[in-house]
Amino acid sequence: MAVLGVLVLVHEWGHFIVARRSGMRVDEFGFGFPPRLFGVKRGETIYSINWIPFGGFVKIYGEDGDDREKPRSFGSKSISARLKVIVAGVVMNFLFAVLLLMFGNFFGLRIGLFDEEMIKTARDKKIQIIQVVPGSPAEKAGLNVLDEIVGFELANGNVKNVYSIEEVQSYTSENLGKTVKMIVKDGKLETKEIQTRINPPEGEGSMGIAMALTGIVSYPWYESIWRGVNDGLILAYNTVYGYGMLFKTLFADGKLMAEVSGPVGIATITGQAARVGFSYLMQFVALISINLAILNILPFPALDGGRALFLLMEKIKGKPIDKRIEAAVNSVGFALLITLMIYVTIKDVTKFFSI
Repeated sequence: MAVLGVLVLVHEWGHFIVARRSGMRVDEFGFGFPPRLFGVKRGETIYSINWIPFGGFVKIYGEDGDDREKPRSFGSKSISARLKVIVAGVVMNFLFAVLLLMFGNFFGLRIGLFDEEMIKTARDKKIQIIQVVPGSPAEKAGLNVLDEIVGFELANGNVKNVYSIEEVQSYTSENLGKTVKMIVKDGKLETKEIQTRINPPEGEGSMGIAMALTGIVSYPWYESIWRGVNDGLILAYNTVYGYGMLFKTLFADGKLMAEVSGPVGIATITGQAARVGFSYLMQFVALISINLAILNILPFPALDGGRALFLLMEKIKGKPIDKRIEAAVNSVGFALLITLMIYVTIKDVTKFFSI
């Protein structure tokens, strides 16, 4: 939850700074959604903590369309100035992700090693699980994504250490249909008993996992800068592509192609990432920050993208959209978003306690 709090503050700080620089009066900077728990006034702005901890907001004077004739109101500014304020949160989330990735590339990020040069230069190499197939022997045994495979416990009590994916595959191939004792590390060493399958479904393997050789790779500071920007752009592209596929599947087939997680699910995954290393945590926070940016720029009511769409309509129309219509559409959008957040939170909590 602390990670989400930081990302929300970064996002809202973008709105806040650009609004102030544009000459707008900011009445409130809120973490969470009303009703208000408490607030402190500094200058002309109230800094508040609110009861619904699923987001945040910046309340700008006249943003509802009133007082357009007042010089410090939101509505009195040009469309370009208002558009800058609206997209500032998205930009801040992207820049924050890029900053994390720059630091990560300098101090060292754990990445997949796919060529000999990377394998030679990487340090602290590990065989890690990158996918656990639902309903597979691996899931039933309690294996998790990011677990490190250390080796296998043999029948005589000795341990067979493994140093490559091929060694893991070779050992399991020799023991198809048997129960193997895999030694994994997720903060601490554990032994998991896995019943391997002789005839697994195509593409799943005998245990139902996908593995990767990973290692920590770092770069000089001057190289870390452009690599951070490049990694941020790649993450943004993949996130847009992922959302596109998700919505395509939703509207074409009437179902989600993947699990949707809320704050509780994200907090659980953040905990897993933190346990396996700070570099993972930085990468994960960068990913969530970019996801937050992409999600907010979608042209959906109550999101930044929805507000930007109303501004573009105003530009085309040549006059402001009826504020009652805009308020009603945004209220419906907000209600849908809150309903979705409550739904995924209940799912996350149910899943958490079932585990």
